[in-house]
Amino acid sequence: MGKTISEKIFSEHCGKDVKADDFVMAKVDLCLLQDGTGPLAIRQLQLLGIKEVANPKGVAIFLDHAAPSPLKELSNDHILLRDFAKRTGCFLFEIGEGICHQLMSELFTSPGDLLVGADSHTCTGGALGAFATGMGSTDVAVAIGLGKTWFRVPRSFKIIVDGKFSEGVYAKDLMLYLIGLLGAEGATYRALEFVGDAIEMLPMSERFVISNMVVEAGAKAGIIPSDKITEAFLKEHGRENKYKEISSDKDAKFEKEIKIDANKLSPMVSLPHAVDNTKPIDEVKNIEVHQVFIGTCTNGRIEDLRVVAKIWKGRKRNPETRVIITPASKDAYIKSAKEGLLETFLDFGATVTTPGCGACVGVHGGILGDGENCLSTSNRNFLGRMGNPKGFIYLCSPATAAVSAIKGEIADPREYL
Repeated sequence: MGKTISEKIFSEHCGKDVKADDFVMAKVDLCLLQDGTGPLAIRQLQLLGIKEVANPKGVAIFLDHAAPSPLKELSNDHILLRDFAKRTGCFLFEIGEGICHQLMSELFTSPGDLLVGADSHTCTGGALGAFATGMGSTDVAVAIGLGKTWFRVPRSFKIIVDGKFSEGVYAKDLMLYLIGLLGAEGATYRALEFVGDAIEMLPMSERFVISNMVVEAGAKAGIIPSDKITEAFLKEHGRENKYKEISSDKDAKFEKEIKIDANKLSPMVSLPHAVDNTKPIDEVKNIEVHQVFIGTCTNGRIEDLRVVAKIWKGRKRNPETRVIITPASKDAYIKSAKEGLLETFLDFGATVTTPGCGACVGVHGGILGDGENCLSTSNRNFLGRMGNPKGFIYLCSPATAAVSAIKGEIADPREYL
């Protein structure tokens, strides 16, 4: 019997053949900590009496969720993380350098890697053909200290997406559609493998959106086979030597297959307060928007910002709608400046903030007022997610967000493209 990508990666990292549902102890290549959950992991290491790090060059720590810090308690957590990185030799990425998942993809994650992170959207790395997954802070602490941790090898769903995305339809719309189809628990502890003509044509920026959002259906990982686009991305970031082909065997066993025709997809919106509460744009237009937030590990890349700038060029925001742009990385910020995107954003009437997670996690950078609606390009719209349980969060693509900022209400991006 052939193997899925997940079974191949775990077999390699266990030194023996394993299959779905096996409980294994596997070697970990990369560990990720961020300033929200990282302090707990470090304190757990201290409680466990683990003083050394198994592989410092495989551990990256990011100050991105509260960047810059808005509270003294968070500032003290930053001190803890800085001191730990300095003492152990782990990588530390300071405030303003960007979101952990974006930087991990650019600098560290490679096809065939096993990556664990104390953040649920660590699954973003699956777009590069890695098995990347979020775990609890204690589990990640163990992986940092011992260089390995335990897993149950997940069963896999095969998501076949054929056809071609229409203008105004993006990977974000595909994922909102799929999450609505599966439900928030429809893929619990499964690995979703994405294949098909439509997937093969997608650039890496769109593939990251797909892998990033699988956890919103309960999935353990979201994996895309490596190919020439993967190789080109690694080369762009000076890591072409890390490329290798990885895909499932033709006779691999999948628990379920789901086929999607990309030609039939339309712009989608997720309504409060659950990501799987999704509807096509035609069913939710004309809802008033008080704040538009464009950024996050889902849609804050330079490619997303280019889409937005193209729509906004020569236009102004609705005077009743405030707009916040938060690039996912310093690199995206610099490119935005060099390409004139920042000027377009500012002329439009948007505010551009420090690269990082920004308003997404409700710590700072755009907390909602009571009863306000926010249209966001992020991956979650849970009650209170953006800092106020009396606020309402809608999710969409950058194009939908950009057009809605012009009209002051949820609008169809195809009207402007």
